[in-house]
Amino acid sequence: MTDHVYKILELVGSSEKSIEDAIQNAVSRAKKTVRDMRWFEVVQTRGHIENGSVHHYQVVLKIGFTLEA
Repeated sequence: MTDHVYKILELVGSSEKSIEDAIQNAVSRAKKTVRDMRWFEVVQTRGHIENGSVHHYQVVLKIGFTLEA
């Protein structure tokens, strides 16, 4: 069994639709330049209110990826 070492990257994803969509937006964008992503953790959730309605969702994510040998 191989021991794993991870590097952690912190990102903020946003969406007008949902928290889940904000997470997916962040992960989808990160995969363009980050290899071997393994897990994520939502560390903060917030939103933007406009005219009394939720206008934007934001999530702060920590994404773990394995280091190359």
